[in-house]
Amino acid sequence: MDSETVTHNGGCHCRRVRWRVQAPTSIVAWRCNCSDCSMRGNTHFIVPSERFELLGDSIEFLTTYTFGTHTAKHIFCKVCGITSFYIPRSNPDGIAVTFRCVDPGTLTHVEIKNYDGKNWESSYNQSGITSYSKLPK
Repeated sequence: MDSETVTHNGGCHCRRVRWRVQAPTSIVAWRCNCSDCSMRGNTHFIVPSERFELLGDSIEFLTTYTFGTHTAKHIFCKVCGITSFYIPRSNPDGIAVTFRCVDPGTLTHVEIKNYDGKNWESSYNQSGITSYSKLPK
């Protein structure tokens, strides 16, 4: 969805992890049913990694979990356990931001699409998700 690009701020529950991301005010978020996302109830939008910035000493409070292909980097806060962002398998050149972890006031619309992570390869080929981590030309 096209809309004005703004700075969104956000982070984890305990606020030890904070970040800012440049993204439209109207986003497409992906609800995935893979084993990890479905257990966490994660719904995320994807941005090019160049548009994401970790703030302050946030890195000190992060840890990473991987499984399967080890391409996805499930990053979460060591203190409160919230995954406010991660590196998705579908877009290893981008960042998946948990849309509910964006501070209130800058997102005007969220369109939710389903990603069939249980059938990852077919969903990857049919969804067009790879384009979301590319900078516009």
